Amino acid sequence: MPQSTGTLFVVATPIGNLEDLTFRGLEVLRKADLIAAEDTRRTRILLSHYKIRGNLISYREQNRDKSSPRILSHLTQGRSVALVTDAGTPGLSDPGYHLVEACVDNGIRVVPIPGANALGAALCVSGMPLDRFLFEGFLPSRPAARKNRIAQIGAAGVPFVIFESPRRIVDTLRDIVGTLGDREVFLAREMTKVHEELLRGKAAEVIQRLGNDPILGEITMVVAGSMSPGINLNILEASKRLLKEGLPPSKAAGVLAELTGVDRRTIYRIVIGLTQGEDQGGNDG
Repeated sequence: MPQSTGTLFVVATPIGNLEDLTFRGLEVLRKADLIAAEDTRRTRILLSHYKIRGNLISYREQNRDKSSPRILSHLTQGRSVALVTDAGTPGLSDPGYHLVEACVDNGIRVVPIPGANALGAALCVSGMPLDRFLFEGFLPSRPAARKNRIAQIGAAGVPFVIFESPRRIVDTLRDIVGTLGDREVFLAREMTKVHEELLRGKAAEVIQRLGNDPILGEITMVVAGSMSPGINLNILEASKRLLKEGLPPSKAAGVLAELTGVDRRTIYRIVIGLTQGEDQGGNDG
């Protein structure tokens, strides 16, 4: 009789405060035959806190091609594997989804163990209407590509959520102002940790409040949707077509403003964002 396969448990772990691990997540980590961790050092801190002696294997973007076969081998032999990320829920802006995809392709059972994640934590205290929103994750690192992407997601007219590094957050806020206007933002830094900081206000105001002091800790930011309901993906696509036909950005913005009734300056920011992205290319985030 063929041996049944094991189970991959996708386990959410704390994003800062170690007490945020769920009872179910704790039990899965205690019983798992193998724990696949994006950062084994950080995971050992968590396991040590709960006095768990887990069998760890590194699973991250740089070694996933090598680690995946070993993990799948454990699973096909009927063992249980817990997948954890640096912090939060695996699969959200990390390589965890590749392993889940491989398990699905091989008929291996995958079970979610929900819990902490930066996306949900920031959204629930942002104070913005969130019946609809976009999750972008990390933006491109190059300025031109970043402005291009901000123009695209900002044109949807709904709030969007990004992850950003401390060293790029001010530049990203400036790009938001330059591309979309001075929108309301909610910035969450070091959530659930001792130095947690939550900032709300116009993007330009938040830049001033951040000041010139070094910024530490990963950041989750919610950006408000457009106050102009006419700014949407149809206008974005129309902008691309007019630019492709050779119209200068100012002329393209004027044409679209006349056709839609939307403020010309608002459309111009989006058009400029697109041209800057096309000038220098690629998303290398």
